[in-house]
Amino acid sequence: MVIMRRRSIRIIKLVIIAFLLIAIFVLGYFRGSLSPTLTRVVIPLPLGSPAASPSAPVSPVNYRIEEVVSGLSVPWSIVFTSPSRMLVTERPGNIRIIENGELVSSPLINFPETVSKAEEGSMGLALHPNYSLNKHIYVSLAYESGGNTYIKVERIVDAGKTAVRDKVIIDKIPAATLHAGSRIKFGPDGMLYITSGDATKKELAQDKSSLAGKILRITGEGGIPQDNPTTASPVYSYGHRNPQGIDWHPQTGNLYSTEHGPSGFDGQGGGDELNLIQKGMSYGWPIVSHQRSAQGHVSPLVVWTPAVAPASATFYRGSVFPQFTNDLFFGGLVGEGLFRVTLDSFGKNVVSWEKLPDINYGRIREVVSGPDGFIYFSTSNTDGRGRIRSGDDKIFRLVPLN
Repeated sequence: MVIMRRRSIRIIKLVIIAFLLIAIFVLGYFRGSLSPTLTRVVIPLPLGSPAASPSAPVSPVNYRIEEVVSGLSVPWSIVFTSPSRMLVTERPGNIRIIENGELVSSPLINFPETVSKAEEGSMGLALHPNYSLNKHIYVSLAYESGGNTYIKVERIVDAGKTAVRDKVIIDKIPAATLHAGSRIKFGPDGMLYITSGDATKKELAQDKSSLAGKILRITGEGGIPQDNPTTASPVYSYGHRNPQGIDWHPQTGNLYSTEHGPSGFDGQGGGDELNLIQKGMSYGWPIVSHQRSAQGHVSPLVVWTPAVAPASATFYRGSVFPQFTNDLFFGGLVGEGLFRVTLDSFGKNVVSWEKLPDINYGRIREVVSGPDGFIYFSTSNTDGRGRIRSGDDKIFRLVPLN
């Protein structure tokens, strides 16, 4: 009886100790969740995803979130013309100036022909590599002609408080109220890259004679580079549904794109993608999606299901967040957050990805690495699909918490 009683006491003690350890863990977890200090949490890839592997240990990154500006109307793209001046497209047809943290009341320029419906409007924005000398800015916008909607990329000249319309660089990219693509950026090769959606006509994505469902590559004057995959064609890659983010790895120079997967009406929902773009290759749409593979089509590096709706892409190039060096960031519209992807040293596999904690501002679209090393991102709650908060839409930035 004494032995049994001692065993019972020992078991009770072990149960109490286990309960206390669990309670300490739970309290610590919720205390951390409620703390104003925001700490990075790495989420490994789900099992079965490409390159799924345990995440490498990382140092926590603490940051605070600062509001930069409010009162924007569906901001889409952000560029910095100097450390103190940024330009932002508003989908209804404006390019706005933010100078020293203040939104200038008058737009730099307005495009009255802009069609602003659902996913269309004034969208992509890019600076010419020699902007400091020529002041050339490129903007993509939707317009109507002959009963059809198209995307064009136009060049304007920045005059400080205003801008002058200069030249249409490329025109008649098929568009629709959905799947308009329209991210534009100059690559390290000095060429202008343009993403285009399938304009809800998914068969166009595999049609190399169409500009829809592609990543296009042209010169700053609108010419066709001699080393494009097909002579006299701006098509660089094809088989895309609706890519809205592109950027180049700072070290390898590899080109990556984020792409929206099916929405239900054109396939099983989800299947958002991160792709490593290769010249002249097909990325599967509409033949394959959701990580399915087929001969002659490149599979994505990672797929998100349920959908997060990746709407941008930028590699971190600053120094104030050293743990983020060469990580890829994008905004999630449906995912309502800021996402970070870590690639391996060769840039061919995803090591891990995460949704940064405590960024609770609704739909996030643009993300850029600022000249000050901070990470800037914009909301998209006034686009008809989000819950509008006071002052929307806004631009925020991540700043290290010292």
